[in-house]
Amino acid sequence: MNHWIKRITFLMLILPMAMCQAETEKYQAGVHYEVLPQPIRTADATKIEVNEVFSYTCGHCFNFEAVLHPWSKSLAADVDFQQTPAVWQPSLEPFARAYYSAVMLNVLDQTHMTIFEALHVKKQPLRSEEDFAAIFDAAGVDGLRFSKAYNSFGMTSMVNQAKARVRGYRVQGTPEVIVNGKYRVSSRNAGGFDGMLNVADFLIEKERSAKAK
Repeated sequence: MNHWIKRITFLMLILPMAMCQAETEKYQAGVHYEVLPQPIRTADATKIEVNEVFSYTCGHCFNFEAVLHPWSKSLAADVDFQQTPAVWQPSLEPFARAYYSAVMLNVLDQTHMTIFEALHVKKQPLRSEEDFAAIFDAAGVDGLRFSKAYNSFGMTSMVNQAKARVRGYRVQGTPEVIVNGKYRVSSRNAGGFDGMLNVADFLIEKERSAKAK
């Protein structure tokens, strides 16, 4: 009898530990997300960075916005949400310049989805500075201000940095989410868009716990 009592007591003690371990391993490296071989420096080392790599020409990125946008707005104050436009080829550079122009001119909220919708809903061709100028004009930015931002030296630097980040992240497609410059999350591994955000939440908490130690 004492033997069984000891075994039951032992099981009662280790069960909570086993459940905690199972929760910790809910998402696994190499299965649900990838660990980058070389961590990439984040914009603000005091916060946990979440960086979405996207392309305006990517239909999946357009669809991802429906779940990404509300999720990004609900992130805690210790999380820094960033976005990086992927420039796989020269034809994508105007889109990166348009994105960073919107950031520089503080009109991203007015132009981001407009560009997506122009391409994927209205099927408008967007290829050049002149094509994007009309979108910025509708957002209240005159042509001269837009052109100065679009062609600035700072713009060239931001685009080159974006290219370097995407290489460092080892991005295989868009959209992908990079958590704190260490972990790469894709819909393929995470099981869809909602899965990507669930894994990102898990990794944010993982980094938060590490910072607290």
